[in-house]
Amino acid sequence: MEADGNLEKLLNIMQRLRDPETGCPWDKKQTFASVVPHTIEEVYELADAIEMQDFSDLKGELGDLLFQVVFYAQIAKEQGLFEFSDILATLNEKLVRRHPHVFSEASFADEQAVHANWEIEKQKERLQKAAEMNQQESVLDNIPLALPALNRAYKIQKRCANVGFDWAELEPVVAKIHEEIDEVLVEVQRTDLSEQQRQARIGDELGDLLFANVNLVRHLSANPETVLRQANQKFEKRFRLVELEVLKQGKQMQDCSLLELDEIWDEVKKMK
Repeated sequence: MEADGNLEKLLNIMQRLRDPETGCPWDKKQTFASVVPHTIEEVYELADAIEMQDFSDLKGELGDLLFQVVFYAQIAKEQGLFEFSDILATLNEKLVRRHPHVFSEASFADEQAVHANWEIEKQKERLQKAAEMNQQESVLDNIPLALPALNRAYKIQKRCANVGFDWAELEPVVAKIHEEIDEVLVEVQRTDLSEQQRQARIGDELGDLLFANVNLVRHLSANPETVLRQANQKFEKRFRLVELEVLKQGKQMQDCSLLELDEIWDEVKKMK
């Protein structure tokens, strides 16, 4: 198959890039840790291509992401840890095991039951890993520390909800947000602490407030990263229109009062 030939060619290219004698100086000096920032950057570039529906660019971004996997595989091969074929074998086994309703005679009543089985399989994996490392197993195991804080909060809350540590109704979720706002304001108004202590306590309460807001987003069946990205894009689009309108008036942003800018903002919000 052509795909197999191209994959073999890619693996060979990667091996040559890392060749101690004739390889690329930059590629040769990379380690697992040094490649990670590039991998994260590639994931965001991929997400941008999808968000913008730039499908001509998407092919290239997917290739860049695949190259990251091949890079890690080559480093692992050099250290005698595993090879690219081992990555594929592990992935294939995991996908088949986690989808018994597709690859075996198992059947589930609905999508919720399928998801429940998925979580059971992931729980088994966490138990096995904890046993191998001689550690106490937790439902919060294997949530990457390097995840953006917003996504990590979302995953932590989902894991806890899977074992029943969650509110069943929306009212206490909203009440918690109001409680956290009040606690932030209490710290803001304190005068019995040094400025450093005050800022530390404000930061602590602001973190609790953000965490509570993520919980509200989750309870409304939305993803916080997705809705915040959408909010960022909406704000950016509107702000650029405000800038354009100010320029049309022959002014600079800093020449306008906040009241003037608010009035322009309100007009921009009415535009479709």
